[in-house]
Amino acid sequence: MPIRIAHWRPQAPLQVLELPWLEAAGVELACLRLDLVDPLVSGNKWFKLAPYLEQAAAAGAQGVISLGGAHSNHLHALAAAGQRFGFATVGLLRGEARRTPTTDDLQHMGMALHWLGYGGYRARHRPDFWTPWLARYSGFQAIGEGGLGLQGARGCSALVAMAEAQLARIGWHDFDAWWLAAGTGTTLAGLVLGDGRRRVFGALAVPRDHGVAEQVAMLLDEAGEAQRRYRLIDAARGGFARLDEPLRQFILQTEQIGHLPLEPVYTGKALMALRDFCERGQLARGSRLIFIHTGGLQGRRALMGADANYTQV
Repeated sequence: MPIRIAHWRPQAPLQVLELPWLEAAGVELACLRLDLVDPLVSGNKWFKLAPYLEQAAAAGAQGVISLGGAHSNHLHALAAAGQRFGFATVGLLRGEARRTPTTDDLQHMGMALHWLGYGGYRARHRPDFWTPWLARYSGFQAIGEGGLGLQGARGCSALVAMAEAQLARIGWHDFDAWWLAAGTGTTLAGLVLGDGRRRVFGALAVPRDHGVAEQVAMLLDEAGEAQRRYRLIDAARGGFARLDEPLRQFILQTEQIGHLPLEPVYTGKALMALRDFCERGQLARGSRLIFIHTGGLQGRRALMGADANYTQV
């Protein structure tokens, strides 16, 4: 059956955060709570996926196939969208077969899983990578890892208007910059494309040698965007998905004081990097920023011990 998706425009509230380190630095911060757009198709994932799904529906595709790891927020949102809108999904996973809370969810939501090993997954950048998979799953639409691509970035540009429409409600007339985690850099590129004047800070969830800078530059070049109003900040803390005790304590304290749920792969590291930035005096007093909560709370389970069933939330 060809893909059909409902006309769905999720919204996220803007929440002012009050934390001691913000007050000490004289910095105001509001959070665009993309974790609240939907319990399953959560965070920035729908905004990246929607353009690809619209393209797949227009082409009469029979399903969607994409890539990710054993805790992938992207595959989790894709599987949930497939279950909700009634289209088939296939996930190509990094590494050897193993069971995680996320892979359990993927299977419960009907996604077919294929484990590629590590060498097989590294081959995803080869020009012929998709050929055998699209022969096996004839009529399927392929989406790059994490929704990487100009279509995904342009889908995230909608976040600018979403935040701007709520400024008056929180008593702001404007703000100075965006702050968010950067995994593939797709959402960051979307903010640069959608906001013609404010700076965008991307806190790297992966080490610098993972190619985020090159990917962002590629997306902006493809869009014909000459301005480079962004800065990438080291925030990986030793590697992707590494959780140390200072990060764990920061997340728990922020949740208790600021009433903001975080996870350690993206949002926790990004907000901790902002705290360090403020404590080093790298933002002028009186600065106003919007922090994008990119969701991903389902991935918290493996690293922080939560056991929620995210197929039923």
